Amino acid sequence: MPKHTTPAQYALILIDMVEDSTGERQRLLHGTSMAEGDFASIGARVEDRDFITLANNALALTGDPALGLRLGMSLNLGAHAILGQAFMTCRDLGEAVNLFLKYHHLLSSNLSLAYSVNEGWCSLVSVDRPQDLPEQFSYEMLFAAMLNTLRGLINDPQMQAEVDFPYPEPAHAEHYYRVFGDGVRFNCAQPALRFRTQLLNRPLPASNPALRNLYEQECARLLADLEGEESIEEQTLRLLRKLEGQYPQMPQVAHMLNLSPRTYRRRLQQEQQSYQTLLDQVRAEHATHYLRNSRLPMSTIAYMVGFNDSSNFRRAYAKWTGRAPGEVRRGE
Repeated sequence: MPKHTTPAQYALILIDMVEDSTGERQRLLHGTSMAEGDFASIGARVEDRDFITLANNALALTGDPALGLRLGMSLNLGAHAILGQAFMTCRDLGEAVNLFLKYHHLLSSNLSLAYSVNEGWCSLVSVDRPQDLPEQFSYEMLFAAMLNTLRGLINDPQMQAEVDFPYPEPAHAEHYYRVFGDGVRFNCAQPALRFRTQLLNRPLPASNPALRNLYEQECARLLADLEGEESIEEQTLRLLRKLEGQYPQMPQVAHMLNLSPRTYRRRLQQEQQSYQTLLDQVRAEHATHYLRNSRLPMSTIAYMVGFNDSSNFRRAYAKWTGRAPGEVRRGE
């Protein structure tokens, strides 16, 4: 089955950080395949399962609850490889943001974003929930890296942003305020980063239209290679997670993936999967998030994941997860 991957530079930066503070390299790489291969070459990528193991090892070795913030603030334009170079050659910040939205899967093949501009604010909302990485580490790294990249592009280390996190304020919250400023909120329904729209027109000092076109061509090639490796299962899950609250029928999904319903069904069968199984998996993920991170009534959550009746939702959720919705809400 095709593999989700992460830029190797992210892993190398994390390894250097942890090795500098602990002197532990062997234990840090334990359980990964990274010690066996050359992943320091330009454009190299590591499997997500290796990066997840690396991150968990790093958290255990350092005991640093703010490790995600530290890593995110270390992911500068150079860490983003060719996409980082493409960002710098854009005309202004708005063009760089559009390029990011188009090619962000080069930085995280599991990342899905929703972008909007409203009442003077640009919002980048993380649509998917972290599947395997620890939640706090994942969002700390994501939003710290976003802000660090934006600041680097406009050469303003004091650029302000508002950041929403979908979990309670942690014990190390002072690190959040140190990184993001005063615009940090916790227990939010959607994880998001917002910045002022007037920044979109900020010219970038290294703008170069000719180089930008060359870099984008290479980004397009790399993205095509990356997406061409995805299985139908992975493509379906990525699409359904992005369409939170909108659960299309199988023929509609086939159409969105540029396949006939017959071909789509056959390819799922070849992977020993069914559309209903994948749909239920995503609905369970979304329902679990609402149960853990909101105070929405059970009837509202049921409706949001496609049920008109709460009792039917409760039965379905128990079938999907082996747990009652009330148990999940109570944290049992």
